[in-house]
Amino acid sequence: MPALDRQDDVYVLDLGDGENRFHPDWIAAVDAALDEVEEADGPRALVTAATGKFYSNGLDLDWLFAHADEYQDYVISVHGLFARFLSLPVITVAALQGHTFAAGAMLSLAQDFRVMRADRGFWCLPEADINIPFTPGMSALIQSRLAPQAAHEAMTTARRYGGDDAAAAGIVDRAVAEDAVRDTAVEIAQALVAKAGDTLGTIKARMYASVLTELRDTSNPVG
Repeated sequence: MPALDRQDDVYVLDLGDGENRFHPDWIAAVDAALDEVEEADGPRALVTAATGKFYSNGLDLDWLFAHADEYQDYVISVHGLFARFLSLPVITVAALQGHTFAAGAMLSLAQDFRVMRADRGFWCLPEADINIPFTPGMSALIQSRLAPQAAHEAMTTARRYGGDDAAAAGIVDRAVAEDAVRDTAVEIAQALVAKAGDTLGTIKARMYASVLTELRDTSNPVG
């Protein structure tokens, strides 16, 4: 399960050491960690990281298939998590040490910066291959954070991007050696801890107003 630690002014949220899929309990744990970060005072920033082969493999499809009657509420909770990261009043950096797929990839896009391992692991939006269309909120998030051609390729071809390719496409900001991923993310975050506060939150909320509206629309989240 996710665990929150702090290194000076940088909070580090480790998402776990498995596939880190979006089980409802996992979402609740991440939300609780964000509460702690958001309610803290003073300079601060947030790094999300993971341990092992995966950063996150996305939605918990096994749970979802077993709870089909809760589909709409589940999607609303996932959208809410994306919206929360996108508008969080602190700088956020995703440290992608392993595979980052589907909703896990979208979670990385909801953060301000991304650092990815260069030599192994993929960033991928596989929805075109697994026949699960993006919700309107997911589409809006992806297209707001990637250049048009990169968004088009990632969304329509399900391409698996290695670290260097992801950096070249502007999907991630840095591609570095495995042992430097988390440290580089913390370094980026540490340099920006003074930005935390209401002004940053307002800037993000206004910058992504239309995306946040889509993500927070509970009337028909799946379109």
